Amino acid sequence: MDFNMKKLASDAGIFFTRAVQFTEEKFGQAEKTELDAHFENLLARADSTKNWTEKILRQTEVLLQPNPSARVEEFLYEKLDRKVPSRVTNGELLAQYMAEAASELGPTTPYGKTLIKVAEAEKRLGAAERDFIHTASINFLTPLRNFLEGDWKTISKERRLLQNRRLDLDACKARLKKAKAAEAKATTVPDFQETRPRNYILSASASALWNDEVDKAEQELRVAQTEFDRQAEVTRLLLEGISSTHVNHLRCLHEFVESQTTYYAQCYRHMLDLQKQLGSSQGAIFPGTFVGTTEPVSPPLSSTSPTTTVATMPVGPSVAGLAPPGEAALHLEVTPPASGTRKARVLYDYEAADSSELALLADELITVYSLPGMDPDWLIGERGNKKGKVPVTYLELLS
Repeated sequence: MDFNMKKLASDAGIFFTRAVQFTEEKFGQAEKTELDAHFENLLARADSTKNWTEKILRQTEVLLQPNPSARVEEFLYEKLDRKVPSRVTNGELLAQYMAEAASELGPTTPYGKTLIKVAEAEKRLGAAERDFIHTASINFLTPLRNFLEGDWKTISKERRLLQNRRLDLDACKARLKKAKAAEAKATTVPDFQETRPRNYILSASASALWNDEVDKAEQELRVAQTEFDRQAEVTRLLLEGISSTHVNHLRCLHEFVESQTTYYAQCYRHMLDLQKQLGSSQGAIFPGTFVGTTEPVSPPLSSTSPTTTVATMPVGPSVAGLAPPGEAALHLEVTPPASGTRKARVLYDYEAADSSELALLADELITVYSLPGMDPDWLIGERGNKKGKVPVTYLELLS
């Protein structure tokens, strides 16, 4: 019990001394030991790294999970060391609604069949999103979070300890300065011609006491300086380790970009397949016409983004008579061309899959025509002496 009380009293004394020193420094009444410029630069770089890591981490979490309530729930599960429950992605939920709608509205109707196809594509998109979120969380978010919760906490702890060592050092310097000033004053007061020996003896005793105080203050200063230098070296080594942190975060950033690239490539392939399926089914529903999409799902590969228009080409009668009862107002007007061939402008670059197809370059003009029995999603394209199949979604038909 006595030992604890003594330790408590000692800690309280140290805390009070540091508080007095800190307050006097703030009011400009005490000198402060300044760190060298290199050390200050290391501190500034560490603070900047911590601040930007926090911002990047938070915004990446928003990107992966836009729902703030879901983010809070996941945060609570992590703090409680419990497994985060599996969550349905927005794409998967949309696929579920579309499948249920198709089942109720009629899976054999044209609308129901299309709903089923789109639902399958949305389900694949949701699965790809789930894989991307999982990969990004492991390869990117986890290292950033480990830095903030591990390395940075260690750095902050050592910095606080260094601050305390500096306050102790400056307090020892101030104590030594006061002791030397008092000793100098005590040595000048005694007068050897003093007729009252009692005063001379008292003055000599005070001088000896202040001399002992100076020796004690010098000893404490040497100890404080040693502890400060040792702590400064430990903190400096930790701060220099920020360079290794940057290298690690750079590697994680590359992995994040790769996972994001894979995710968008999967989305592109899924939507391209869906687009082809819908084009085929559209030709079956509306025979004799093809309709180019105004904005294809896949992004253009060329640097230009020309405005596209709906293009039609007749290969049979009008489809107005195919509309079900009650929907006679829906008509697709088809204007027959003057001849069997037309000019078309290429919207996007297209790489031929085999020798039967024609490679295309954005903005070039080619001649196109259709053959009886051809897939409505394709036309025959000619450029000079080259000929081959071309997809209609990559063309803008000209008059």
